[in-house]
Amino acid sequence: MENIYYLLIAFLICWYFIYLRKISEVGRVHAQQYCKKEKLQFIAVARKYSRPSFSKKNGLFMQSAFDFEFSGDGESSYQGIIYLKGVKLDSVFLPPYRI
Repeated sequence: MENIYYLLIAFLICWYFIYLRKISEVGRVHAQQYCKKEKLQFIAVARKYSRPSFSKKNGLFMQSAFDFEFSGDGESSYQGIIYLKGVKLDSVFLPPYRI
C-alpha cells in the first residue's frame, strides 16, 4: 500500500516541475508580447518566485513574478516586473525609461 503513496508523491513532484516550466514559458511570452506592443526591445526574463495562493475569487492558483530586461532606446537596459496569476497576466510594472 505504501508503494502507491510513493508513486503518488513522485507523480506530484514531476507534475509540479512541469507546471513551473509551463509558467516560465508563458511568462516569457507575455514579456515578449508586452515589449512588442509598447515598442520596446526585449532582452531577457527571469522568474523571481512562484508560489501557490488562494483567493475567494480565483480559488487555488500559482502566483508568479518575473523580472524582465528591456531597452527603450537600444543602448541602455531597464528591469520591469510582470505578475501572473496562474498563466494569465495580472499586471506589469515598468520603471521610467529613455525613449
